Amino acid sequence: MQLENYALGRWIKGEGEGQALYNSINGELVATATSKGLDFGEMMDYARKIGGPALRKLTFQERGLMLKKLAFHLMEKKDIFYKVSWATGATKADSWVDIEGGIGNLFSNASLRRQFPDLPYYIDGDSVKLSKEGTFIGHHICTPKRGVAIHINAFNFPVWGMLEKIAVNLLAGVPAIVKPATATSFLTEVVVKEIIASQILPEGSLQLICGSANGILESVTSEDVVTFTGSASTGKMLKAHPKIVEESVPFNLEADSLNAMVLGEDSKPGTSEFDLFIKEATREMTTKAGQKCTAVRRILVPVNLVEDVQIALGQRLSTVIIGDPNVEGVRMGALANKDQVKEVSGKVQELSKTQEIVFGNLDDFDVKGADKNKGAFISPILFLNSDPFKYTDCHNIEAFGPVSTIIPYNNLEEAIELARMGKGSLCCSVVTADDDFARDFVIGAASMHGRILILNSDCAKESTGHGSPLPMLIHGGPGRAGGGEEMGGKRAVLHYMQRTAIQGSPTTLTHITQQYQYGGKQWEDNIHPFRKHFEELKIGETYITAKHTVTESDITNFANVSGDNFYAHMDATSLDGTIFEGRVAHGYFILSKAAGLFVDARKGPVLLNYGLDECRFVKPVYPGMTIGVKFTCKEKISQEKRDEDDIAKGIVRWLVDVYDQTGETVAIATILTMVKKLNQE
Repeated sequence: MQLENYALGRWIKGEGEGQALYNSINGELVATATSKGLDFGEMMDYARKIGGPALRKLTFQERGLMLKKLAFHLMEKKDIFYKVSWATGATKADSWVDIEGGIGNLFSNASLRRQFPDLPYYIDGDSVKLSKEGTFIGHHICTPKRGVAIHINAFNFPVWGMLEKIAVNLLAGVPAIVKPATATSFLTEVVVKEIIASQILPEGSLQLICGSANGILESVTSEDVVTFTGSASTGKMLKAHPKIVEESVPFNLEADSLNAMVLGEDSKPGTSEFDLFIKEATREMTTKAGQKCTAVRRILVPVNLVEDVQIALGQRLSTVIIGDPNVEGVRMGALANKDQVKEVSGKVQELSKTQEIVFGNLDDFDVKGADKNKGAFISPILFLNSDPFKYTDCHNIEAFGPVSTIIPYNNLEEAIELARMGKGSLCCSVVTADDDFARDFVIGAASMHGRILILNSDCAKESTGHGSPLPMLIHGGPGRAGGGEEMGGKRAVLHYMQRTAIQGSPTTLTHITQQYQYGGKQWEDNIHPFRKHFEELKIGETYITAKHTVTESDITNFANVSGDNFYAHMDATSLDGTIFEGRVAHGYFILSKAAGLFVDARKGPVLLNYGLDECRFVKPVYPGMTIGVKFTCKEKISQEKRDEDDIAKGIVRWLVDVYDQTGETVAIATILTMVKKLNQE
């Protein structure tokens, strides 16, 4: 069977026989793959001209719902993916991380829509006052790049690697071309076929290359984004491509790194932290047979605990059954193919020159339910390096498999230095119940790591573990790890958008941003805004309330109700040396009174008060001062119906500007209301 490429809106088989792809468990031929005959330049033009405009027409809310719908669809099809995944050498647990972990990225990024406006573009940060009178201001706007995201992925996570990346560029409004590693592309192809068949994504949003993508960078332009996951050497070569340099194309490199796990000095045998350390180190060595960019390669241990760790870790590794993932009891499958076995074995032999193997053997190990000569099997290998400052191969050579090295340290400073000797890592873990040790290690090691997990008994039950990148946290690292950054929630989405500074009047920038900018034109209507449905409200619409003169009774009564008897409100004799001239009204009274002034009490489209985003009390209010409110529609964010019986509604953000008899602002806040829509369909 030859894998198909998805290009220009159709499935296409490449020319010729292609590369043979084998089942890593039994060595049987799974498929062949080739991209010969594809015109990468045409594919990129197609994405820019067809996929890009279709995605940019959608708002963030619509794109987010699109991802949510796609996630549900793929969850319904996951059994199909599991049946194929085992041929990559993955156990059920490995496949869960790859398949359902990847789909989980779609769900997580779909939920990000709530952090973006109901617009195709994003308003970044707050406005900046650029003139004395406030008639000239600045802001930042982020718009989708009008290019294509090119994702060149590694072989170890053929589903997760694709979905965690496309979830982000699709939410940003940018189409993608995915090039999975050829060795495991047969699983990626199955997933993409389900995505295309669902017709959930606009045409041109996603294309797939099964086979070589050699030459694809010749067609990139400045608005494209290239991401690469894999070896540092290949990544650096691609990053230095003349077109990447000439066009200043954003290039995100996530390279394999020599990640460390550190056992705290307090975590002695018999403590829960010691047991957690052994369990986590074993899992990180054997999950995906160690074929993870986040796997633990260096195990840093206090010098007096080296023997304890070596014995405990060896005993635990000895219980790991290697073999066919379909056989009950098997906990570690195979490497992706025999080429990987050869490569990892070569790295083990290199490392053996400067350190001792204390567990495992490249030749002498058992395999359950399979022929180890036909499959791509390998034993876990545990080294001990007695002098890691002298013998530094463990800090420079990575065997991309179930291989790790125990490294002793004498004190916290050495632990930090050894962790940093990896020259840049995706992640690191420190297992300790000593929060001082944890703090000092993190501050000392953080600049050379993309992520640090502090693991102890407090969080162990719910911890996702050392090797699990999470959609809402960044994934990437400095130095050897590539210097890139992906995921991280909103940060990742903005990677596919161009941030532009805009300048102008508050009124003009209100119109562009669809967020009311302070100082912009306001307009009144005879109808109270709380009598209007979501669709009927307009940005800049303002209700100017009646006024209220604050009295000492107001202050006393509010203190009695709230229990806030702070001296500045209640004791006029204690004000010497303060900024106050007399008893001052509570800030929360001012806000509460403002609500009493702007609220329409009758039942109407406003369903509830949704909360308070921000609030400042900027000028004292004394008895005898008169306050009023300018209540302005600031921003509108549509919400989807959870089910057919749900009420169609949206969130409205209101600027509450409380001013005194001189016209000066005394308090300013943003409140949110949930407002019913006129159209309930």
